[in-house]
Amino acid sequence: MRELRDRVAVVTGAASGIGRATATRLAREGMRVVVADIDASALGTFAEELHTAGHDAIAVPTDVRSREAIEALRDAALATFGAVHVVHNNAGVVAAGAVEEISLDLWTWVLDVDLWSVIHGVRTFLPLLKAQGEGHIVNTASTAGLQANPGIAPYNVAKFGVVALSETMRYELDGTGVGVSVLCPGAVNTRIVQAERNLPTGVAAATGAVADRFRNGAGATLASQGLDPADVAGMVLDGILADRFWIITHPEWLDNMADRAAGMRDGQLVRGVIA
Repeated sequence: MRELRDRVAVVTGAASGIGRATATRLAREGMRVVVADIDASALGTFAEELHTAGHDAIAVPTDVRSREAIEALRDAALATFGAVHVVHNNAGVVAAGAVEEISLDLWTWVLDVDLWSVIHGVRTFLPLLKAQGEGHIVNTASTAGLQANPGIAPYNVAKFGVVALSETMRYELDGTGVGVSVLCPGAVNTRIVQAERNLPTGVAAATGAVADRFRNGAGATLASQGLDPADVAGMVLDGILADRFWIITHPEWLDNMADRAAGMRDGQLVRGVIA
């Protein structure tokens, strides 16, 4: 898409982090934005900030695990603005622990938010974009969808799935006027390590040494070394305008992928240095 002004964007996971930054950037480009998140309070505050800044925006509290909720999000966008042109399936959570120690409830929660919400978002919004012959979908994966990291198996599985889904879409959407990008962030200064604040009722947080080490270590790393979400939002904007498929926030990951491919030739898992 080359023209964004007066078009409509839907962004999930928009109350904080990358989603909030992307919705803000798209609004500044003249888009009308529909922001969605499970945190209704934070989402409402964000929408008020957008209004105060002179942007057209609505907040739709949304549990992205639910197909019906995603469909309601679509209906709210259409009822308010009449169309949808950009969809950023961005909501994400993480839970840590050894593969055999992570509860099935946590596996389900992470896969529902990180993978099934993207599937629901694609199936709900893509027919609209194809029917109008233009649009763009951005699916948030992760560098964990390019190379798995120990201790966060459900997150790895979900993000590899998002990459695979997005690649499939890229092939299938050729010639339709609808673009697709997959966002693979490395370290970004967000609150995703505290994602368990939004655990569903009855689902217990992960316990054990692996989970504790991840919370403490990853949280400190993101805060001290992570990119500003606004920088990532700029990359998302460029990806939409240029119809880039890969949006990889940390260029050094291209070297990591070369190391991974070299390992495949030898039947080994070779890791590059992850900065």
